[in-house]
Amino acid sequence: MKTILNVIWLVLSGFWLFLGYLAAGLLLCITIIGIPFGVAAFRIGVYALWPFGYTTVERRDAGAPSCVGNVLWLVLAGWWLALTHIATGIALCLTIIGIPFGIANFKLIPVSLLPLGREIVPTDQPFAGT
Repeated sequence: MKTILNVIWLVLSGFWLFLGYLAAGLLLCITIIGIPFGVAAFRIGVYALWPFGYTTVERRDAGAPSCVGNVLWLVLAGWWLALTHIATGIALCLTIIGIPFGIANFKLIPVSLLPLGREIVPTDQPFAGT
């Protein structure tokens, strides 16, 4: 079932989300300071490409630089990314067929808000990053 949902997601919105995060990651990697944010954008993009069967967990070894980076990300990009995922998720949940895809959009909110210090793992091993 995860594969079917992922294929439908990929065709309808996952590919476009991936391209958006990829473009943002490439722009962020132009400067040395932006490289960690670019890597985070690439990670979110891959997660947005194939979200069913995966989840995010907090990395316990992430330190103060991740916290500072998350504050910068939240102020500069995270809030509008989260609002976009909320709006899209609500719109998708208005139809019965779109509910799983709306939930997938809601799953992307935490990682789009605070991506640094998070790890994407398969749902059958959610404690792999701890």
